[in-house]
Amino acid sequence: MLTSTFKIKATSSADAEGDNTLESIEAEARRLGFDAFGVSSVDIPSHKRESLDQFIQEGRHGDMDWMERRKKQRASPSILWPDVRSIIVLGMSYAPNDDPLEGLEFYNRGIIASYAKGRDYHDVIKKRLKSLARWIVAEYSVEVKVFVDTAPVMEKPLAERAGIGWQGRHTNLVSREFGSWLFLGEIFTTLVLPPSKPIEDSCGRCVSCVDSCPTGAIEKSGKIDARKCISYLTIEHKGHISSKYRVAMANRIYGCDDCLAVCPWNKFSGITTEDAFIPRPETLLPCISDLLKYDDKSFRKTFSGSPIKRIGRNRFIRNVLIAAGNSGDNDLIDLVTDLLRDDSSLVRAMSVWALGRLDLDKAIKIRAKMLPNEKDSQVIEEWVSLEQEKI
Repeated sequence: MLTSTFKIKATSSADAEGDNTLESIEAEARRLGFDAFGVSSVDIPSHKRESLDQFIQEGRHGDMDWMERRKKQRASPSILWPDVRSIIVLGMSYAPNDDPLEGLEFYNRGIIASYAKGRDYHDVIKKRLKSLARWIVAEYSVEVKVFVDTAPVMEKPLAERAGIGWQGRHTNLVSREFGSWLFLGEIFTTLVLPPSKPIEDSCGRCVSCVDSCPTGAIEKSGKIDARKCISYLTIEHKGHISSKYRVAMANRIYGCDDCLAVCPWNKFSGITTEDAFIPRPETLLPCISDLLKYDDKSFRKTFSGSPIKRIGRNRFIRNVLIAAGNSGDNDLIDLVTDLLRDDSSLVRAMSVWALGRLDLDKAIKIRAKMLPNEKDSQVIEEWVSLEQEKI
């Protein structure tokens, strides 16, 4: 995760005087383009802290070691900033204008998660939060800190406490107004504000998100194993992706919207009105054949200003090669073959796997030349296990 904090100091602190202060802050937040607004107390419920502990103890966070390093601050906003008295939670809708699942029908094109199709939301929301924070300081002479999907902050439990929504079985926030499509940001402040009334969990008996998960990462109990999650595997995971998840990934090359897209509460959400979140042309089901041609320079240029850029070209091509291997498109064979000599072992390994899926006989013939010169153990393993990938 990226970290974005922003602090403004004032010479004194003040308490909010009645509902007028809260109404004024909310009005300014709405003016700045925030769709959801609420105030949370500064304590995280004990069952949320216990869930975090268990999540980490069981290793379900995978290699997101930043979660463990600052677990104490994550579980207690007061440890993160002892002066905080209220937490303003804000949301911006990025609800798509299409069904994210429709892209699965286009086997030779890549699916990018809806949140990453527009401009990098970190930059968009951080700018708005800073504007609101400056306004609050000017109006009430208090101190503030700003957080955007970052730092050791349990955003979803705070949003739940702020009455914006509830954590569904998929562990993402669900809103009655905006469904599953909300970016979150927080303003920690020394200003004392009345907390909003939390919304009760309204998932009921629905298990659509559980049933829809391609890799079985979500449990009916509301737990998730990030190590199985396609969003984690394609974005956060830096290493080789286990062969047991590759076929299930289909043509998802950056993130996965399945559990969000099937949520019944999305029928109440309108399409986002924020121009920054309107999909860029290059993110709308791009051709796998085009993506496989990216070198580092062209990748960085294409995805400048996009959250996709942060995973880097090699991890991105790793993902695209898995989609290529799942495509059954023989027109991709030459492009995949060219990547067998790539500088990145991540790319070489997945090109071996993809070629084995597309043309096993050709892959076995090439192996005789390539394998003796390969030094990376993961790539060697892919070459050795080629016959297991026979279609």
